[in-house]
Amino acid sequence: MKKGLSLPTGPIIDGLDVATGKTFFTRKPATGERLAEIQRCGPGEIDAAVAAARKAFLHWGALRVKERQKHLAHLLEVLRKSHDELSQLIATEQGKPLAEARALDLVPAADALRYLSRYTEELLAPKAVDYEQILFAHKAASYRFEPLGVIAVITPWNFPFAIPMVELAACLAAGNTVVLKPASATAQTGLAIGELCRKAGLPPGVVNVVTASGPDVDHLLEHPGVAKILFTGSVETGCHVMRKASKNVTPFVLELGGKDPAVVAPDADLERAASGIVWGAFANAGQACGSIERAYVVRSVADEFIEKVVEKTRRLRQGDPLAEATDVGPMTTAEQRDFVDAQVREAVSQGARALTGGERPVAKGYWFPPTVLVNVNHGMRVMREETFGPVLPIMVVDTVDEAITLANDSEFGLTASGWTRSTRLAQKLVEELRAGTVTINDHLFSFGEPTAIWGGLGKSGIGRSHGVHGLMELVNVKHVSVDLQDSSAAPWWYPYDGAFQAFMKKAFGLLYARDARTKMADGLGLLASGRFFGYVKVSKIATKLGKVF
Repeated sequence: MKKGLSLPTGPIIDGLDVATGKTFFTRKPATGERLAEIQRCGPGEIDAAVAAARKAFLHWGALRVKERQKHLAHLLEVLRKSHDELSQLIATEQGKPLAEARALDLVPAADALRYLSRYTEELLAPKAVDYEQILFAHKAASYRFEPLGVIAVITPWNFPFAIPMVELAACLAAGNTVVLKPASATAQTGLAIGELCRKAGLPPGVVNVVTASGPDVDHLLEHPGVAKILFTGSVETGCHVMRKASKNVTPFVLELGGKDPAVVAPDADLERAASGIVWGAFANAGQACGSIERAYVVRSVADEFIEKVVEKTRRLRQGDPLAEATDVGPMTTAEQRDFVDAQVREAVSQGARALTGGERPVAKGYWFPPTVLVNVNHGMRVMREETFGPVLPIMVVDTVDEAITLANDSEFGLTASGWTRSTRLAQKLVEELRAGTVTINDHLFSFGEPTAIWGGLGKSGIGRSHGVHGLMELVNVKHVSVDLQDSSAAPWWYPYDGAFQAFMKKAFGLLYARDARTKMADGLGLLASGRFFGYVKVSKIATKLGKVF
């Protein structure tokens, strides 16, 4: 690897490298060989990281948004200058080809930094509120968006740079500080993010990276100094996060995966559909929560579509992730490769047929070939459980309606795609497919768009990331109301006397009656109420009478 970007091998806390005395190894997925020896964090280091982040928050959270945007712009520039070294690190440690390391990890991170460095001030500007209740017309109201504090960001190994950097950028833009816990399998990429933040001149403690695992991570989840948890990973671990976070009622955002369907209509451009679905299924060796893991094709075009998919899959070049011509690299961990292998073998034993791949090769490293399965059904695990590997099951159906029904027959609901040339059918797919994101004639790309939300339904998780909705997860939405009118009291305050009763009866009729005659009569009665004049700003109410009628 080229020299230039320093690669720490231990936690970064309060801007400093920390030695812990306990280590673990990362490995090269292509060969299974050791790559780096990493210092392992324990509860003491986690306490120190949270304390550093809390201290840094006092300054960082009080910065003007414009100042935080300048820091993000500088971080983007440091990333840009280091992109060759970073792509090589990602390819070596995680296993995706160099082209995908740039396209799927670095580009989404860079786009998030650029977007937030330009628009955060606008997105988080206080928003004026026009009260609906006319009795409150004199009040000046608004929403303010204020940082929460220390955010624990816990990220997976499949996109070891993009996911943490996108989330970190949003946290920093909103004024929070971060304790990042990267996946152990790709710990050095996570530490490289911490080093980039140091090179960009972020104040010490604003971003801390802890290389913890197992029960030690629970210490972070249960830490009373953490204001919110952002977790991306499996459903099982997500449920564990919820249980641990409940100790301190710590809020969280969970992105837990998917079983994402693609529906191929009879009028689809089959060449485009086959190309897009092959990419959507096998990019990053299928290790994406937004990967296409089920395809439903209408019978009238099924043979041609499957033929094209098989042809394109067979042309994929699987090999060394550092080679420029490689399309598909190894899987990232031996455990995940073994899980995929077991799922495929079980499906074949139940009647599925592998048209490509299907068998784990005898080779060093964590390899599994791009596999196209047919003769599948919803009784098979490969059609119901997340595979998270290079496997594309294709099911033939009679109609688009049947395809939609089967696509929605899932515990997950992250993304879905429809493939059609019809505007009418595209609208039907958009309306009827149940998912957090539905795309027509493309798939998987939207994670790379900084304004597009990311998140889903059911076991795909809770909450959203990206764009303004992602920022709203990272702020306290504070409702503010200012009343500077010159009056001794409000009409709804004590005492509850006869004047109050008369006031409320007339006000109720004026506000909620459906016919104009009742409204007029009760409005005139309200003017005669002793609770009205002297308590209510009549001139302000007059400007809001349109809300009454």
